[in-house]
Amino acid sequence: MTVGILADKRILVTGLTATNSIAFHTAQVAQQEGAKVVVSNFGRAMRMTRRAAAKLDPVPEVLELDVTDETHLASLAERVEPILGGLDGVVHSIGFADPFKAMGGRFLSTEWEDVAVSMRISAYSLAALARACLPIMTAGSALVGMSFQANVSWPSYDWMGVSKATLEAVSRYLARYLGPQGIRSNIISAGPVNTLSKRSIPLLQDQDRMWQLRAPLFWDADDATPVAKAACALLSDFFPATTGEIVHVDGGFHSTGVMPNSGLARP
Repeated sequence: MTVGILADKRILVTGLTATNSIAFHTAQVAQQEGAKVVVSNFGRAMRMTRRAAAKLDPVPEVLELDVTDETHLASLAERVEPILGGLDGVVHSIGFADPFKAMGGRFLSTEWEDVAVSMRISAYSLAALARACLPIMTAGSALVGMSFQANVSWPSYDWMGVSKATLEAVSRYLARYLGPQGIRSNIISAGPVNTLSKRSIPLLQDQDRMWQLRAPLFWDADDATPVAKAACALLSDFFPATTGEIVHVDGGFHSTGVMPNSGLARP
């Protein structure tokens, strides 16, 4: 019998929507690696979450969690504990910025109220989620968040890009303050993945082609599995001394200054 790297680990995966989401693939790989998984979403998205979760094996419990709702956060630990008995890992796959007010080239005209919404949901929520889960986490536990190339500016990404940069900073501070308790916090900076969230972001239309030309390794925007595997590795005991880190899972795109194979056919 094969024992996975997450054998008997108890994992909460937030923000799971459709089966093409990074959260779904992370939950799927985590289960394949032996973890017990609970997933979450909130509001109108709950129906989609339950439909997607039904395709996981075994079908996990689905919890309602709005990270801007203090009652949801306050009760989270007591709702998770009877199901899993505790938590060894939390995946933060949550982000939002109004595409008509905070993105699409509107950076200079975005009002603070819309910036605040993006910051709270996309960045501050990592700290809020960590605080909510802390009572049932123990030494060796891990937090993993999802970002997108937040060290540079992107056309039209605007305040979501700023929120992702803030998310990365929040993770570093969580690493500082949770490290003495043996809890790690890391971020994955992923390449573009064709999810529902990506469709709502008004980035350049040729973004995927740009990745194909510039990433040294082949990048398939329809395959979230590489990101999911990296997340599960960070949740496992194979990175016991890694925290406050940003792990790029983007085919090497972030490391190149030019398009290394622009004149060559890709596989």
